[in-house]
Amino acid sequence: MGRFAQLVVGPAGCGKSTYCDHLRQHCEAVGRTVHIVNLDPAAEDFAYPVSFDVRDLISLQDAMDELKLGPNGGLLYCMEYLEDNLDDWLGEELESYGEDDYLVFDCPGQIELYSHSTVFRSFSNYLKNAGWSMCAVYCLDVNFVTDISKFIAGVLQATAAMVQLELAHVNVLTKVDLMEDKKQIEPYIYPETKPMVAELSRSTGPAFQRLNSLMADLLDEYSMVSFLPLDISDEESMQELLIHIDHALQYGEDLEVDTRKMDQDMPDNDD
Repeated sequence: MGRFAQLVVGPAGCGKSTYCDHLRQHCEAVGRTVHIVNLDPAAEDFAYPVSFDVRDLISLQDAMDELKLGPNGGLLYCMEYLEDNLDDWLGEELESYGEDDYLVFDCPGQIELYSHSTVFRSFSNYLKNAGWSMCAVYCLDVNFVTDISKFIAGVLQATAAMVQLELAHVNVLTKVDLMEDKKQIEPYIYPETKPMVAELSRSTGPAFQRLNSLMADLLDEYSMVSFLPLDISDEESMQELLIHIDHALQYGEDLEVDTRKMDQDMPDNDD
């Protein structure tokens, strides 16, 4: 059927690891197997079983201790080290997985890794060249919708990641289960840029009018960003999200073709 992988990205604290764990639980409940991979050299504890771990290659603490780096510089060094060792480490780990395997990569939360660093483009290109179908799942905390400036910044970050990674892309508003009024997010599922930038201009003052207008033009030009809400307390919410990701990955499409072929090959009982 193929080999499939999700690259779960987004800002720190946006719920990436929680998403990975609940995705695993949901897949187990419906009889699907996914393998969660840790790509965060700074990670410590996991709610899910880790299939393989970048810390076996390099950890943030080791980089900080040996090179006298701070947390941000240490993390960038770790990810660049990963980029330089994709053949030796990732290639060897992938040898354990074959047809029909489905990997979910839980990534670190440093935004520049997705906006302008080459690390994850190199990573995804390596997997695609090895025959894996790839999809980026960009997580954004739903609390961003409570502040228009934060939300527009989040949309810009998601746009930058989509352009940089060049992958099939699904944007997710996480932590919807924590909202009292879930209808509040409806205008943000398919963001309309101009009304939002107009609201931003009212709160930032005339000195920022030109900048706000340019941001609106940029977002309208790409017009790529929409969101799916994720309520981890609702299995239907996870199922709906997984359907969209499967579609982006073309997961199961060959199975559907086989089913149609079987229907065509079956004899007509009326004959």
